[in-house]
Amino acid sequence: MGVILIPRAFLAALGQIRDPQFRTVLAKGLLLTILFLSALYVAVLYVLLWILPDVIALPWLGEISVPRQFVSLGSFLVMAVLSTFLMLPVAAAFTGIFLDDVADAVEARHYPMLSPAPRIGLMDGLRESIGFLGIVLVANLVALVLYFTPLSPFVFFGLNGFLLGREYFRVIAVRRLGRRDAGRLFRQHLPVIWITGALMAMLLTVPLFNLLIPVLGAATFTHIYHELTST
Repeated sequence: MGVILIPRAFLAALGQIRDPQFRTVLAKGLLLTILFLSALYVAVLYVLLWILPDVIALPWLGEISVPRQFVSLGSFLVMAVLSTFLMLPVAAAFTGIFLDDVADAVEARHYPMLSPAPRIGLMDGLRESIGFLGIVLVANLVALVLYFTPLSPFVFFGLNGFLLGREYFRVIAVRRLGRRDAGRLFRQHLPVIWITGALMAMLLTVPLFNLLIPVLGAATFTHIYHELTST
């Protein structure tokens, strides 16, 4: 079965976008993502306004004022480039906040025979999100030196694919199996989970479409979990 599960699970997740319950979760995820990126944009804008002087002295031209519109455009372009990488922490923050809602929506439509799974509490979810966000940031900082080598794409997608796959799958599996059995299932099916996570990391670098990936990724991993436990 192996990697055949992945496109089937993703297409099932994509096909549920018209489901009202799923659209509600998708709207919440989009709102969280937009708010997060907007807050970062404002922060970058203020930093640039603070760093850049009001006038710049150029040889032969003298002092030239720096229009604030130019700074705003510069900050927007900076954020447009950074957003492809900033979607990773957005996906990390998503795990403990909305993942339960995504899994519930998927199970309600595709696995109605199952009893409701225990939900992660708000505080536990926030701790989960903050903890995973810290892991993602630290791991990428450690690997930063390799991002300036020809190995960069392999390191970036391999590392973050492993982290995303492990966390998304683990949180979904823990809901029904507990931590010990969820860890065992993760190790048993590591190649499939890792590849799925790597594909998720790649899609997170696609502008605009990446806004949907935290929700679609959680739905995809929910399908993969149920496929793996049904065999």
